[in-house]
Amino acid sequence: MKRLVLAGLAGLLVTATLLAQTPKPAPSAKPSAKAAAKPATKPAAAPKAKPAETPANSVAVLQTKLGKIVIKFFPEKAPNHVKNFQTLVKSGFYNGTKFHRVIPGFMIQGGDPNTKKPDESVWGQGDHEVNGKPVNVKAEFNDIHHARGIVSMARASDPNSASCQFFICVADAGFLDGKYTVFGEVIEGMDVVDKIVGAPTKMGGDGAQSLPLSPVAIDKAVLQAAPAVATPAAQPAPAATPAPAATPEK
Repeated sequence: MKRLVLAGLAGLLVTATLLAQTPKPAPSAKPSAKAAAKPATKPAAAPKAKPAETPANSVAVLQTKLGKIVIKFFPEKAPNHVKNFQTLVKSGFYNGTKFHRVIPGFMIQGGDPNTKKPDESVWGQGDHEVNGKPVNVKAEFNDIHHARGIVSMARASDPNSASCQFFICVADAGFLDGKYTVFGEVIEGMDVVDKIVGAPTKMGGDGAQSLPLSPVAIDKAVLQAAPAVATPAAQPAPAATPAPAATPEK
């Protein structure tokens, strides 16, 4: 912004020979036509309000018919993934999406906009798109272990292809460490996750018995202030089963 400062100089003439002369009245100043035509200064426009920023301690609450799943974030480990997920939550992107892939002893996967469509053959293939082009987030692989309750991003074979699909581990999945971006952790609602992963399934698009017969939807996803006391995610896992060879790809 440039600033312009104008300084005016006033000249003062003093006449020493006033004596008895009668001073003549000064002629009245007439405004010039140019000055008269000058429009009044317009009031400065009010500054546009900036979009409200998401508080650093926000959590995501995924509301389902089975209960709510509360996720805290790791912005110091995966800042771009956290921002991406929070932006999608605030826009209502996840509302109505379903957990389309559930594998006991491994994870549940959701966040695909295609699951709002009746055609199950396209479930698991969707991305967040803008003007018909996928919006991807560059990989932010970190040192957080894929343990029970961890929330990480699904992707295709390209490490930088994460978009909107995510998964929640229901058991230890260390074979994913350093290959998928962890960005959060469930601090409340792992009992809900266990109900989702334990539901009856049928053959899915991934060629495995992983598509729920009655998929659970995210009725609404919202951001809110973190609770004062969070329930720790560490809970006993259900009966141990060998980790499948499958990976949470889209």
